[in-house]
Amino acid sequence: MFILSSSFCYRPLSVSCSLMDSNNNNNKFMEFPFVSSPHKSLMVDLVSTLENRFHSHLLPSTLPNHVRHYQSQTGSAQASLHIRAAHPHSPIDFVLGSWVHSELPTGGSFDITSLSAYLNTSTDAPNFVFEIIRSSPTTLILILDLPPRKDPVLWPNYLQTFYDDTQLDAHRQALHTLPEVQPYFSSSLFIRAVSSPTGILVRIQTENGGQERMEEIIAKHLDPVSKQVLEIWLDKCASANREVGDEEREYLKKRDGVIRNKTIEVDLGSSFPRLFGPEVANRVLDVIKDYFTVS
Repeated sequence: MFILSSSFCYRPLSVSCSLMDSNNNNNKFMEFPFVSSPHKSLMVDLVSTLENRFHSHLLPSTLPNHVRHYQSQTGSAQASLHIRAAHPHSPIDFVLGSWVHSELPTGGSFDITSLSAYLNTSTDAPNFVFEIIRSSPTTLILILDLPPRKDPVLWPNYLQTFYDDTQLDAHRQALHTLPEVQPYFSSSLFIRAVSSPTGILVRIQTENGGQERMEEIIAKHLDPVSKQVLEIWLDKCASANREVGDEEREYLKKRDGVIRNKTIEVDLGSSFPRLFGPEVANRVLDVIKDYFTVS
């Protein structure tokens, strides 16, 4: 879920540039070098599916190299960032992917891999959010959601269209049939408040089955569920023909702006300086803020 610098001069490039050209410029991101094979396979498939589906909408990544891959002074933490803005006439605002790897002082490491897609105010459809957090080979947190951009209570048809008719909750229920899966409650009340009623926020622990069982769960359960939810977002949200009036656009602009700013403040603003030091953190956060500005 990451970003770009205020000193960075954004220069839109021709959309005729191929997806392969963009990927060649961002090989480090697609390597996902610190996660297991099933975990990497899932991430590569999700990113490829999203970008291939909207390849004509997305501009090549223009992130500077020092933001595409960065690390702490000691090298104990490193990360890769991938952002692609969209053509002005696309309903997509931008796509953002990242991975973060940090070695722990007590031994071991934790890894975060994420993919998000943000829509602009030409549509009111939900965004897409996917994140896996691994603090050990046998512990994993999955966040998979289509966060609403309108209040489902005030707009009941919104709830019906994007969450009920799409049967999103069936995917959450399927994961909860596994004995290793438990609900995950973020310590951030803000994160809880902006999640959808069908959001998948789970903690998976496989102490008894060990790492082998965890990789089995990723390959046989997280992989298909995540891909099915992404397909729903691609077909029913990103491709939906939604009529948005001027008054609704202003509402979306304000709401999206508040949520994006709060995401940086709550999620990244506190953790990045601790992981990478203030200089590197500020450089990366400045870039992300540019993309998070709602126009």
